[in-house]
Amino acid sequence: MLVSKPFSRVRRTLMSAALAVAATVGLSHVSAVAADPIKVAAIYTVPVEQQWVSRIDKALKAAQERGEITYTFSENVANTDYERVMREYAEQGMDLVVGEAFAVERAARKVAAEYPDTAFLMGSSFGPAKPNFAVFDNWIHEPSYLSGMIAGSATKSNVIGMVGGYAIPEVNRLMNAFMEGATAVNPDVKFLVTFINSWYDPPKAKEAAFAMIDKGADILYAERFGVSDAAKEKEILAIGNVIDTSGDYPGTILSSALWHMEPTIDRAVSAVVGGSFEPADYGPYSFMSYGGGSFIVDENLADADAVAAAKAKEQEILDGLFRVNVNDSEPKSTM
Repeated sequence: MLVSKPFSRVRRTLMSAALAVAATVGLSHVSAVAADPIKVAAIYTVPVEQQWVSRIDKALKAAQERGEITYTFSENVANTDYERVMREYAEQGMDLVVGEAFAVERAARKVAAEYPDTAFLMGSSFGPAKPNFAVFDNWIHEPSYLSGMIAGSATKSNVIGMVGGYAIPEVNRLMNAFMEGATAVNPDVKFLVTFINSWYDPPKAKEAAFAMIDKGADILYAERFGVSDAAKEKEILAIGNVIDTSGDYPGTILSSALWHMEPTIDRAVSAVVGGSFEPADYGPYSFMSYGGGSFIVDENLADADAVAAAKAKEQEILDGLFRVNVNDSEPKSTM
């Protein structure tokens, strides 16, 4: 167990009372009862508006609005600067540092080990590490499968284009789940798959999407920003990922798999406040059963029978009667 930084006797007493309340009513925002909010910093390698990062930012801002934390962040941090920024936040006395370690795994873990009194919660392809390095990810493969069912039922050309950022497990499993959902309802559907090798390059993603439309795709899987713009311009449908962009693309976003970071952040904050933060895998809190993922569909664009089938499968997932496969291998085009 990670030993928290020294707290005053008053604060410890208040925390004990908060934890007693939490034990009575279940998981709650116990830090709201603490004498002072804990200090949280986040490190992002892309703009905070980027879809994946925006979900973390949203959850942290919600915790700040409840008075549980103070929150600061750095965005557009280059991989070569990541280690330095982590150290700076640790030296500033942050209680919890949140970020993404995908491209800086060794450096991030090295820094964390040097500051054992600071809790680190990092997006990672690998496991947690003692004494203080916890990991998370957006495990939204379940709603991705459901959005695949909707897309497979809606395509007329039986060609779906898919544009991703990088072919890493976190992206691969979502795309593979989507493909399985589509073929479950339409065995004839084929896929065009492209990775732009960037987390944030809307123009490049848009051009990749145009190329797929030229090859017959009538639905696009928009894992990256820019793809839905291409769909809108060419008047075809798109599948959203991580955030709901249907308001920005009315009549274009057919369905989306959404990520909700609140269950993960709330548990991490409560653990730090209670002095019980441990190196653990927080990934499962992105599952639909914890409220970490959800599925939405525009019923004005989708066939009613397809919607009914997807919602029935959604209930099976929530009831624990259906398990979506986790396939981390790189998805390939099938035509």
